[in-house]
Amino acid sequence: MQTNKQNPGVTNSGAPRAPLKETTSSNVVNDEEKGRRDGNGCTEEKDKTWSLDNFEIGRPLGKGKFGNVYLAREKSSKFIIALKVLFKSQLQKAQVEHQLRREIEIQAHLRHPNILRLYGYFHDDVRVYLILEFAPRGELYKEMQAQPHGHFDEKRSAKYILQLASALKYCHTKKVIHRDIKPENLLLSLRGDLKIADFGWSVHAPSSRRTTLCGTLDYLPPEMVEGKPHDEKVDHWSLGVLCYEFLCGKPPFEADSNRETYNRISKVDLKFPSHVSDKAMDLMVKLLMHNPSERLNLDGVLQHPWILELTKDFPTQTTHAH
Repeated sequence: MQTNKQNPGVTNSGAPRAPLKETTSSNVVNDEEKGRRDGNGCTEEKDKTWSLDNFEIGRPLGKGKFGNVYLAREKSSKFIIALKVLFKSQLQKAQVEHQLRREIEIQAHLRHPNILRLYGYFHDDVRVYLILEFAPRGELYKEMQAQPHGHFDEKRSAKYILQLASALKYCHTKKVIHRDIKPENLLLSLRGDLKIADFGWSVHAPSSRRTTLCGTLDYLPPEMVEGKPHDEKVDHWSLGVLCYEFLCGKPPFEADSNRETYNRISKVDLKFPSHVSDKAMDLMVKLLMHNPSERLNLDGVLQHPWILELTKDFPTQTTHAH
């Protein structure tokens, strides 16, 4: 990887810190294998102060609302990461500074194989830098678009739902509700395992997948579109919506206007294409219940016949939290 200090928005200033997990691995394959063995990728440097001097900056990986993401490598360990560069002025303008700080603290303490690691952060006068796990296969949504019919088959969908349910169960035990589970927030590791990538401070590019106004509504549960109190069961609903989208290529309540989407969500107006199996439909119906308390719990998802049948050959270690 060539060092590139001319990348727009990246300067060589340093500042405060947070721990980065390091490894002696020099490539993504070994980095991932190391991470799978020890659960986090290497040893923590509790008092390390990070700056751009610690990294070789590579190609841009993505452009977002608050900044850009670059491939990078920590110089001493050769550990490959993704470096998100967020501009403070834009964070201030959007009034999301406090949210960013809170979400950084949340994700920095999450350890699960299906949750993208936040290794640390630092900042200067102009920018905040997030040191993130690199997911080489990129956005799950793009992978879905590339499928022959624009959606995944049932076996692959079941694998992703299993991994998502496992990650969400872990989050909920930590009293973390994601509230924003959607394909754009999901990445894929080199081996094709799902990674939840964003916890409220996403800098992903504005979605190219949907040009209608109803994009933000598609994944919201009835209690949120109706302005009612909500709890972790919002994530159970999102799991049902994602299962539908994995299998059908579009979310279940998509419509031409916000009002129509709102009405379809409130009525739980579900229609299934003929290719969806009865067992898959059963799981989605049990997750997409209007009353949050009636939604299938995450243990129920993990033990559902559709999941068990289609993931019986799936390695169990990928769903084990650390």
